[in-house]
Amino acid sequence: MPVISLDYDDLISLMGLDVPIEDLVDKIPMIGSELERVEEKQIDVNFFPNRPDLYSVEGVSRALKGFFGIEIGLRKYDVKRSNVKIIVDESVESIRPFIVCAVIKGLKMTDALIKSLMDMQEKLHLTIGRKRKKVSIGVHDFSNVKAPFIYKAVKPSSIKFIPLGKTVEMNLAEVLQKHEKGMEYAPILENANVYPIILDSNDEVLSFPPIINGILTEVAEDTKALFIDITGTDIIAINSTLNIVCTALAERGGELYSVDVEYKDKRMTTPDLKPKTKKLEVKYTNSILGTDLSPHDMANCLGKMRYGTEIKKKYIEVSIPAYRNDILHPIDLVEDVAIGFGYENLESMLPKAMTFGGRIECEKFSKKLREIMIGLGFNETMTLALSGEKEQFKLMNLRAARKVTIKNPISEEYTCLRISLIPGLLGVLRENKHHELPQRIFEVGDVVIDTENKRNIAGLITHSKASFTEAKSLIENILRSIGVKYQLSAKKHNSFITGRCAAIKREDEEIGLFGELSPKVITNFELGYPVIGFEMDVNELIRTSAEVAKPGPRRRP
Repeated sequence: MPVISLDYDDLISLMGLDVPIEDLVDKIPMIGSELERVEEKQIDVNFFPNRPDLYSVEGVSRALKGFFGIEIGLRKYDVKRSNVKIIVDESVESIRPFIVCAVIKGLKMTDALIKSLMDMQEKLHLTIGRKRKKVSIGVHDFSNVKAPFIYKAVKPSSIKFIPLGKTVEMNLAEVLQKHEKGMEYAPILENANVYPIILDSNDEVLSFPPIINGILTEVAEDTKALFIDITGTDIIAINSTLNIVCTALAERGGELYSVDVEYKDKRMTTPDLKPKTKKLEVKYTNSILGTDLSPHDMANCLGKMRYGTEIKKKYIEVSIPAYRNDILHPIDLVEDVAIGFGYENLESMLPKAMTFGGRIECEKFSKKLREIMIGLGFNETMTLALSGEKEQFKLMNLRAARKVTIKNPISEEYTCLRISLIPGLLGVLRENKHHELPQRIFEVGDVVIDTENKRNIAGLITHSKASFTEAKSLIENILRSIGVKYQLSAKKHNSFITGRCAAIKREDEEIGLFGELSPKVITNFELGYPVIGFEMDVNELIRTSAEVAKPGPRRRP
């Protein structure tokens, strides 16, 4: 969670009420945060990731006004038309396709405002922006540029400008190679042939998003109006970010003006600060919180949390501020009713039913199998459910089938979910082949076959005299220990030696297999001694074991 530094004097100035710092320290955690430290007139706070609107002193001030009853209900923001336009060229579609903008006038650029704006930018870049990859924010002195603007992609060497922090012109490629911010964020544009750029009507560079602004639009103490651009790969995320930035600056007295964003096939006017509405049922809320609040009481609680409310017969129509992007379900509103009511005011009660958790049948049986295997001299291992087609199929001398693949794998080693435990166990033997023989290992774990999770047990033994007979004796020992009736039949399997592999069946239904692994599989895994192994379906073993354990019909004496 990002740490937000709040200057006490700046905070109470924005609130318009002289609240003792001790009261602030008591109340701030109540709106969803953790205090990091308090030093003289600075309060450092961790706000939860679902509330990016609180990543600035302005946002915290707005929330505390409601919490202290200074200003309750929906905060409305007036957005005036500016006739400023930005044209989005098709060339950016493949690299950074979306942009939204706003103009803010009437600001007095104090040290407190500049510091707060920079801190908010940094926190939003880190969180919503995913280190600028998803969202990046540009803040410009509006007086030094001329609309309309254009957002397009260009060749790295085709445009030069002086970036912030430098005194010489650089082209876009040089910015990535020589500028501190360019080197830090260059990986975002690593595979791009063209780079995004924002130009004004005189072809002056405002910004090279998501890297750096041009020095032409550097914000200074005499700046009277700001132009905000937010670019990214997710239209919802950049709109949410623009709303947060604009409403925070409006809390400083800024006047908001819209910008027309023209795409090839559509036109948007941003920022759009119209609140969304959701219905909150009174009965549902009381059932969750264990309260008996009236609709009027709930509306007051929501008003303290800066929502607009309209009471209907059985529900409250809630107007959600445009800067709140975390309200996805009525339960999110219930949480804010609880915060507005005060967690300390919720009545404590003992649970109505005393219950205790316990293992499900599959886990109980898995534990029993582990104990049996350890008793037979095996060591338990745990391998990854993520695997690769090479390990699961190619090295096992099988054709790829019934697998679930990973859509965007991070490496060739992890491209699918495992369908068998045996390849992972062979990998363990490969990594431990320098240890003395015999080696006996097993695993009880989940596999995924045709998108269905299954619990399996598998084991391997390797030494110079490992044989089918030893494998059969092992299986008979395990199944006898758990009371399973079974039949064995010959099985042909490409991972095992022909004639030395058997299927374990129950009423003609296969529940597992065992045998000697083929020399090809053994050499594929870089092993030098015979290997025998087995794999069985645990759920089928449970079912079979339970049927064996069923008492027969009672006879009359």
